[in-house]
Amino acid sequence: MRERYLSYTLPVLITKQNRRFVAYTSALDISTTGKSEKEAKKRFVELANIFLEEIFTAGTASDVLTELGWSKVQKKWTPPQVVSSRPVGLRVPVLA
Repeated sequence: MRERYLSYTLPVLITKQNRRFVAYTSALDISTTGKSEKEAKKRFVELANIFLEEIFTAGTASDVLTELGWSKVQKKWTPPQVVSSRPVGLRVPVLA
């Protein structure tokens, strides 16, 4: 039996926190870390594959992906589209 694969391109935000790199995507609401940016990306791909495999195997993909903003068109799930990733300035009052 031939295996089938789905391919996705997800927006991944990578930040540096102290000595670790953090890879996060709002499309799946998951994150992981690594000692380098390369390691964080590699671990992220592994985690995303496990996450998607688990929700499809458990039969909860429809509920989970819908809640995360994905849409299903002709039997294929599409992640939410990022329309902007610009920094937003905030002014917060300091309470003494």
